[in-house]
Amino acid sequence: MKNFTLLLSLLTISTTLMAQEVVTDTTKVEPLEEVLVRAVRVKADSPITHSNIEKEELEPRNLGQDIPYMLNYLPSVVTTSDAGAGVGYTYIRVRGSDASRINVTLNGIPFNDAESQGTFFVNLPDFTSSVQSLQLQRGVGTSTNGSGAFGASLNVLTDAVSETSFGEIANSFGSYNTRKHTVKFSTGLLNDHFEIAGRLSTIKSDGYIDRARSDLKSYFLQAAFTDHNTLIKAITFGGREETYQAWYGIDAETLENDRTYNPAGMYTDSDGTVRFYDNEVDNYAQDHFQVLWNQRFNNQWSSNVAVNYTYGRGYFEQYKEDEDFAFYDFEPISIGVDSINSTDLIRRRWLDNDFYAINANVNYKDNTWDISTGAFFSLYDGDHFGEVIWARYASESEIRDRYYFGEGDKNEFTIFSKATWRLNDVWSVFGDLQGRFLSYTTSGLTSEKVPLAVDETYSFFNPKAGVSLKLSQEQQLYASYGRAHREPRRSDFEQGIFTAEKLDDIELGWRYVSEKLVINSNLFYMDYKDQLVLTGALDDVGAPIRATSGKSYRLGLEMDASIALSEALSLQPNVAISKNQNVDFVTSLDGALVNLGNTEISFSPSLIAANRLAYKPVESLELALLSKYVGTQYMGNTESPVSKLDAYFVNDLNITYTLKQLPWVREVLFSALLNNLFNTEYVSNGYYFTYDDDFSVPGTVTTVEGAGYYPQATFNFLIGATVKF
Repeated sequence: MKNFTLLLSLLTISTTLMAQEVVTDTTKVEPLEEVLVRAVRVKADSPITHSNIEKEELEPRNLGQDIPYMLNYLPSVVTTSDAGAGVGYTYIRVRGSDASRINVTLNGIPFNDAESQGTFFVNLPDFTSSVQSLQLQRGVGTSTNGSGAFGASLNVLTDAVSETSFGEIANSFGSYNTRKHTVKFSTGLLNDHFEIAGRLSTIKSDGYIDRARSDLKSYFLQAAFTDHNTLIKAITFGGREETYQAWYGIDAETLENDRTYNPAGMYTDSDGTVRFYDNEVDNYAQDHFQVLWNQRFNNQWSSNVAVNYTYGRGYFEQYKEDEDFAFYDFEPISIGVDSINSTDLIRRRWLDNDFYAINANVNYKDNTWDISTGAFFSLYDGDHFGEVIWARYASESEIRDRYYFGEGDKNEFTIFSKATWRLNDVWSVFGDLQGRFLSYTTSGLTSEKVPLAVDETYSFFNPKAGVSLKLSQEQQLYASYGRAHREPRRSDFEQGIFTAEKLDDIELGWRYVSEKLVINSNLFYMDYKDQLVLTGALDDVGAPIRATSGKSYRLGLEMDASIALSEALSLQPNVAISKNQNVDFVTSLDGALVNLGNTEISFSPSLIAANRLAYKPVESLELALLSKYVGTQYMGNTESPVSKLDAYFVNDLNITYTLKQLPWVREVLFSALLNNLFNTEYVSNGYYFTYDDDFSVPGTVTTVEGAGYYPQATFNFLIGATVKF
């Protein structure tokens, strides 16, 4: 209640400051929907490397796959999926950085989990259907809310207010018994000011991997008031996911002989028969509540206030064999002279968390200056606990007795000011200053029943600057520098890591825009200190383990283009070439610390390329061949052959056909997505581990290596139809 009262107080202060007389002006001004995300987005001519995707570009492929797959064909992007086909748990990497290092905001509010820093779009299934636009900034980017961007930042803007009423029914079906059903509506503007809109979705799939099923449900509801100078939205959205676990991976031999095998849930019954527990699932629900207020005072001044509450709760369930009584605080059972000290059991590990946030900023804009200043404040409270829900021998325990409990609290305050100064028609200068202050405390036990007592505070100063030079109507040069800091996440603290990371990012770019040709190119140099790189290993819940690499860097070239070859034929190629290095990397090998010199950073391919070849023979029909190449990468930082992931090249075919001017129907959009068209067997993700063997040869220590792989689906398809009223 204290936290809620504080949020209301801050909101009252902000709204009081903004309560001024509104000046009506007929001069062309920026739409209020865009003002909503002005503080965290950049414009087309800014000195920040970025890509934009609009709703119209998402629609043809929106057949059930998650948001990371919608971004798959952008520069430097690599995607993967536990279940193998883009439904369920999906992941994204940008410039070699995983989703926990990509800052994600929804309407300017952080989506990254405050403790794990991860982004789990599986908790918001079919969210693509409620997205107006996306902006992916690569590198440090501009200042945003939440954890620092160490590879990229992704800003998502949800549906705009619709002036006209509409209804949509979308259904899609495909391989592995995949199906998606969506109903969406808007009242349009009632009395020219009010709108109510919403969406309900359900997605189910059996998955490419054995038993990797998904049962996903989500909703989106928006009430809005708008006039010429005011936009107020009350939005609630969320989802519930139940996915059978598929994060264990398989070894090389199994990959060769049975690539869809899933060891999750495996146990041996009393007859010695190998079985699989049917409810080895991840079950999580997340609800978001946002109130957004955009106010335009005149053509120069505007403001934005946003308040958010997110409630998340859920568990993953496991069947465990021969578990020690003592770990679960069970008392031994004595039967005559015999004693029972272990049991088969089913346990659940829970997360239960609350996230409060308030964001306020003000913007001034004229022909020379564009200035934004704002602040962000958030509170997070997360509980971690475990329960035993069944045991073959339960001793004196009761159902759902907790065998561990831990708590994490995180508070964050951020203030920023950014400005673009247009010196003349040729030169413009960009500056961005951000101060970020946070505290994180924990108490209780980890899931391994190890005490975790953290009480840390961090203060970060993140300056950014850039310059743009307009060479002609078609050409622009830009250069930028950005600094970012990032605090450790909960699992890092469990590994004894307390040092924050630092990144200095330099970007040099050239843009060319004409009627039939658009080219974006940039060089980047990302210099890290104490970067937390993925070791390749996983913890006991499938989360990647990280280690500090000391000094490291990423140096690369990115290029993307849009080429109109004719009125019917177009190309959209992109390529990213990079060198990703740990400097003087030290590791333990055969019982001794060894300096391996410069090594490749894990999960960082040096070549990533993509292309979209589209052919539109008539206005209503489009065929698009989507191609993706990802070069060789290592799952560890030692360049061991055991940790190597082979390069792969995959092609998809996207076909869309639109019927219009039908009775009672505005239009019908038919879509087909033929994934992995040439049936390529490939692996896009995996894990790598080592351990010391000091038993085989007495007196010596030998490092033993191993790897696991997540095979992706061979040829599969999705087809669907969206009826718009």
